[in-house]
Amino acid sequence: MIIIGSSNGNVGIASGWAILQAGGSALDAVEAATRLVEDNPDDHSVGYGGYPNLLGDVELDASIMDGTTLRAGAVGALRGYRYAITVARRVMDDLPHVFLVGDGAMRFAAELGLKRENLLTPEAEQTWRAGIEGREMIDWHGVPELVATLLQRSATLTKDPEHVTGTVNFIAQDSCGRIASAVSTSGWAWKYPGRLGDSPIIGGGNYADDRYGAAACTGWGEAAVRMATARSVVLYLKMGYPLEEACREAFRDLAPIMRGTPNAMSLVAIDRHGNHCAMTTAEERTYVYQADGMGTFAELPRLLFRIE
Repeated sequence: MIIIGSSNGNVGIASGWAILQAGGSALDAVEAATRLVEDNPDDHSVGYGGYPNLLGDVELDASIMDGTTLRAGAVGALRGYRYAITVARRVMDDLPHVFLVGDGAMRFAAELGLKRENLLTPEAEQTWRAGIEGREMIDWHGVPELVATLLQRSATLTKDPEHVTGTVNFIAQDSCGRIASAVSTSGWAWKYPGRLGDSPIIGGGNYADDRYGAAACTGWGEAAVRMATARSVVLYLKMGYPLEEACREAFRDLAPIMRGTPNAMSLVAIDRHGNHCAMTTAEERTYVYQADGMGTFAELPRLLFRIE
């Protein structure tokens, strides 16, 4: 058994590991671990307390995938409900669909009986206001010139995209060998309303297949979407690449997009044998994991991949 996650997953990994130790499923483990990160108001990249979009609205994206059946569920631009990963799980379990967005995702969350709430915390709002130079929160809908101006200005605030657009990832393999992956995020701070990154995109930021392994991404989501990075790692595993080399090959695919930008990309991955790997284009990134024989989780540096 193993569970691996992004560094901010340190608040949830113990919960996921407890489920695995009790004989629970990988799906239950990654959902439970993710929910605790979505609960954390000090993490401004996920769930409650996430940084808002350009209009001051917190929009959440999430996806979950069952590597045994290849079923998946995802939500995008979800407002007012902190547990985006649970809504994504219920899309997978209860509906004949994979993806719900916007008002449809909100309607479904309400039908599930989830609590609706204001996700914008005072600290996140303060950061948002500082980013738009203290402008008052007004109705900018229908004023495209102002929105475009603010969007251009916000681009200068993303010198460290992993800090600004961070994500939580979890991948688990349970005692039956089943693999599952989960990704949740509040997305790019000051993003254009309705923007989706790779986190809710099956194949872009999240992919799991028991036969080969799984991968989940964080960082510059637009690049992972364009190169289907998570699916690429799994395909390279299918082709017979060792896990680390499969991750490196996926990063080589990203190089033409990433080269010359300040943006970062990171991923975590496992293969079907329970081996794990975490890679990044940025300095001093870490990840967390726990496996059989470990009394608690460990935090380790990611392998650095330099874009040249």
